[in-house]
Amino acid sequence: MSGQVMPCSPGEIGSLFLFEKLTPEQLGRLCNEGRVELFQPGPVYTEGDLATCFFVMIEGTVVLSRRVGGDDVEVTRTSQRGVYAGAMQAYLGDRVRQTYNNSMRVTEPTRFFVLPADTFAAIMSEWFPMAVHLLEGLFFGSKNLQATVGQRERLLALGSLSAGLTHELNNPAAAAVRATSTLRERVAKMRRKLAVIAEGPFSRDALAGLIEIQERTAERVAKAPALSPLEAADREDMLTEWLEDHGLDYGWQLAPTFVQAGLDIDWLEQVAAAVDEEILPGAIGWLNYTIETELLMTEIEDSTTRISHLVDAAKQYSQLDRAPYRVVDVHELLDSTLLMLSGKIGSRIQVVKEYDRTLPPVPGYPAELNQVWTNLIDNAVCAINGAGGEGTLTVRTALDHERLLVEFRDTGPGIPPEIKSRIFDPFFTTKPVGQGTGLGLDISWRIIVNKHHGTLQAESVPGDTRFQVLLPLTAETPDGETSALTTTSEEAV
Repeated sequence: MSGQVMPCSPGEIGSLFLFEKLTPEQLGRLCNEGRVELFQPGPVYTEGDLATCFFVMIEGTVVLSRRVGGDDVEVTRTSQRGVYAGAMQAYLGDRVRQTYNNSMRVTEPTRFFVLPADTFAAIMSEWFPMAVHLLEGLFFGSKNLQATVGQRERLLALGSLSAGLTHELNNPAAAAVRATSTLRERVAKMRRKLAVIAEGPFSRDALAGLIEIQERTAERVAKAPALSPLEAADREDMLTEWLEDHGLDYGWQLAPTFVQAGLDIDWLEQVAAAVDEEILPGAIGWLNYTIETELLMTEIEDSTTRISHLVDAAKQYSQLDRAPYRVVDVHELLDSTLLMLSGKIGSRIQVVKEYDRTLPPVPGYPAELNQVWTNLIDNAVCAINGAGGEGTLTVRTALDHERLLVEFRDTGPGIPPEIKSRIFDPFFTTKPVGQGTGLGLDISWRIIVNKHHGTLQAESVPGDTRFQVLLPLTAETPDGETSALTTTSEEAV
């Protein structure tokens, strides 16, 4: 939008704080190469357009806004003389894409001193060469530092996840090794017991009946019901008593295995009815080995299934072999992240899932969403640990005004009101030195707001802190995306 060109007075622009130290010759050059324009209420320039001019307000009221998702969010409104905006990084030239980082409009007739971007860059380099070098170093140094620290943040998170995953894999792997070793021993004993039975005075029909009982026993083990500790103890006492009454003095050793397999006195009576009394102890011992082998194979199956689930979760978390941008089920991402972080969460923190499974999948970058979940869960765990180490982490999903809500709620001490406005600032952290870089929430904010056009916000009182992620249910494809917002804070000075 163009304004009405008006006369430029060196004295007037020299009264602005930005130009107050310039010489009369420099002020005269600014008026010769720049211009004063009067803008009526409405837009002056739009975010993302080519940055062609540097604006300094002489009088009026200016409003700066940023594009967040489908909305323009106001970030600055001021009537202070001399505030500036526009092509503020023109001095960097082609090394930075020269576009407007915000949108500017005026709410009343407003006069600006307007300087073309190339003229602004030339004057800066000519009049203030040292300042330009310092600004260049600050700009690129800050970007490099943020990239380096961000990479370190990701590496630290990866190291923590790797340690947790190794611990989680070690438990079922060790269980499987132990069960395999014990299974080999039990199978060997079963072979020896079978040889003893085969050499004994057992008829063909008795052996056939014993084999049939063995098959039914294996089937029953697979369907064993879960008993409470009290129920299990009562059943062990009854089975021990029955076994001792039938000549098995070591019945107290067999009873726990039989109870774990879901067997009861009725089953033992069926065995006693199927075989002769003199071979009952041997038959019971052989069936005990059958039960133990079935239980051990179940343990091995459970352990290897656990390992498989952990590997699947790691793959889901890292999004290997997946397109970077696709439609995703946030519940799958949340579950994989919680599983990956289970070692860090520990047993003293209760995790509650309040999922609305009817929610549709949303378009997004799954690996980066997992990074957001990781940062928010990690912060919640640190908050709970700082309050004694015991508490509840609640992960909730819901529909919120045509957007998908993912909420992380913890019972930690809360965010102090005096720092709440700074929690998303780069490098701001409340963690001890060496434990936090201050980039976790900043990275999360940029992923949600800039890349997914969503919202990330926090609500906190002592004992109830909630970080809420709101994602649009539909979004433009990556090819149609607008450029990501920059991380600079140079809106208006």
